[in-house]
Amino acid sequence: MNDSTVHVRYLVDDVQNAIDFYTGHLGFTVNTSYPPAFADVLRGNLRLLLSGPSSSAGRPMPDGRTPAPGGWNRIHLLVDDIDAEVARLRSEGVTFRSDVVSGPGGRQIVLDDPAGNPVELFQPAGA
Repeated sequence: MNDSTVHVRYLVDDVQNAIDFYTGHLGFTVNTSYPPAFADVLRGNLRLLLSGPSSSAGRPMPDGRTPAPGGWNRIHLLVDDIDAEVARLRSEGVTFRSDVVSGPGGRQIVLDDPAGNPVELFQPAGA
């Protein structure tokens, strides 16, 4: 890793399923793999840490809350052709939270990984 690597942790309920999803659908490569507890996958300067229920990140907090996947914070992946990516991913059975939406900066869509963590695909305006 270098200093420009961005590290993001996602809690997942099945580490191997998450590895298969990110490598099979979104172009990540495996860095380390220790299912069922942990793995990390790489795409460009992004290191995505996939922490299962038996990982240290999945342990209950002192107040009793248990970390869980999901929510709305997300990784943001740039794509050149969002319509083609959406069509490809839908044909592969990927679940989306919405249709493509457009804004002043470009077009985006949010999909779910197998544990329910969101991933945003974004095509900048003019791309």
